[in-house]
Amino acid sequence: MTDGPFDRVTPMRTADEVERQIELLILEGVLRVGERLPGERDLSRQFDVSRPILRDALKSLEGRGLLNTRHGGGTVVADVIGQVFSQPIIDLIAKHGKATADYLEFRREIDGLAAEFAAGRATEDDRTLIAGIVARMEAAHEKVDFEEEAEIDVELHNAIGEAAHNMILLHTLRSCYRLVSEGVFYNRAVVYQLPGARDKLLAQHKAIAAVVLSGDAAKARAAAEAHIRFVEDSMRLAERNEAWQRISRLRMRQRHDASATLAGDDAS
Repeated sequence: MTDGPFDRVTPMRTADEVERQIELLILEGVLRVGERLPGERDLSRQFDVSRPILRDALKSLEGRGLLNTRHGGGTVVADVIGQVFSQPIIDLIAKHGKATADYLEFRREIDGLAAEFAAGRATEDDRTLIAGIVARMEAAHEKVDFEEEAEIDVELHNAIGEAAHNMILLHTLRSCYRLVSEGVFYNRAVVYQLPGARDKLLAQHKAIAAVVLSGDAAKARAAAEAHIRFVEDSMRLAERNEAWQRISRLRMRQRHDASATLAGDDAS
């Protein structure tokens, strides 16, 4: 056993085995984007290989875009998630409102699938992690800390995606959640500011976690889908309210300008 996620390498496979292990840890989501690998001495000890062999493996992984070496900052996992959607398509998505509706429709299906899988596949460690995230979410809610609550929101969805134990689903979900975190589709603050929305969202997240932890796959899927439907409805309501507010401001400005013009005419 080692003190990290890396296993000792058999002498016959050397650098190829080191490379394969790191690939799999990235693919399984154990090593996350931006995560720093142990130093060369520690990593070679964990793999039980020489430093030249380790360097060959890391160089190969870096050449394939899976790792980055930062001057003075060691070796980190490259931004493999961001490559799921290229920047040109992200720019297009951000400009067209229909993309938000399509995104939420897609999220409703894959979040439901992730919750369903997680309910049937979560390990004890997965359950402990999810329960801890929910407790932190409740604490952030009590503090009325929107930023922290929003971050934990994404963390919970990611944890459920990890508990689904499907590599393709995991990376698809992470890519989708990143776009929300970066505000590509919509500003989550708009939803949080709707009357009662924060309380409802907390209740929904707790409900999703509870049925995932209980192992009820059908109810887990239904809870996740209901959550996204609420977000869809909230976004439509927020957009409607924003449109009303814009028209109200225009009316107020027009009346103010008209009154000022009339007063000027009377004075003359």
